[in-house]
Amino acid sequence: MPERRIGILGRNGSGKSTLARAMAGLIDTVEGKVTIGGDDIRKDRKTALRRVGILFQNPEHQIIFPTGLEEVRFGLLQMGHPKREATRLAEAALARFGRAHWAERSTAALSQGQKHLLCVISLLAMEPAVLILDEPFSGLDIPTERALRRVLEDYPGTLVQITHDPQVIAAYDRVLWIDEGRVRADGTPDAVIPDYLAEMTAEGADAFADL
Repeated sequence: MPERRIGILGRNGSGKSTLARAMAGLIDTVEGKVTIGGDDIRKDRKTALRRVGILFQNPEHQIIFPTGLEEVRFGLLQMGHPKREATRLAEAALARFGRAHWAERSTAALSQGQKHLLCVISLLAMEPAVLILDEPFSGLDIPTERALRRVLEDYPGTLVQITHDPQVIAAYDRVLWIDEGRVRADGTPDAVIPDYLAEMTAEGADAFADL
C-alpha cells in the first residue's frame, strides 16, 4: 500500500480490532494471508517485529514488564539484538522522548497516558515499517492526547489507525469502512466518510444496535 496514512472505520463489533490483529500477524486469517514487503508476517515473527507494530487500545494489555527499560528492551531482544545493544537502544529511545528517568520506574506506577506513551516508545524503538493504532486516544485526557498526536505525526512509516470516529482520519490518504467483518467501502476520506456518517446517523441506527 503506497499510502502513508490509512484509516479503518467502523462501528463497535464490526471487526476492526480483529483486522488489526490479523494485520500485525497476531492471529490467523480465515482466508488468504497478510504480507508486508513480501514477507508473511504470521510465519516469521522476527521479521514481523521489524515490519509491523501494533498499539492496543488498552496499554494494560500490552505492558508485561515491571520497569520501563525492560518493557522497551523486550521487543529489541525479540528482534535479535544482543542484551547490551538492546539496553543501549532502549535507553536511547526513552531519552529521545525525555523519559530517561522511566528506565527504573515501575510500569505499574505510570498513569494511563504514561503507559500509552511507554507503549509508543517501545514500538518506535523497533522502527517498524508499519504502525497500527487500535483506538489509540480512547480514555486519554486532552493534553496527553495532543502530545501523543504530535509523536505520531512525526512517524516516518505507514500509519494505520483503527477508529469509529471519522474526524480523526479525515485528512488521511485512504479510508476503509469495515462492516460485519467485510470491507464496505475503500477510498479517499471524501469518498467514504460521508456515506459512513449518513448510515450512522440515519433513523433507526440506535446506539445499542450493535451490543
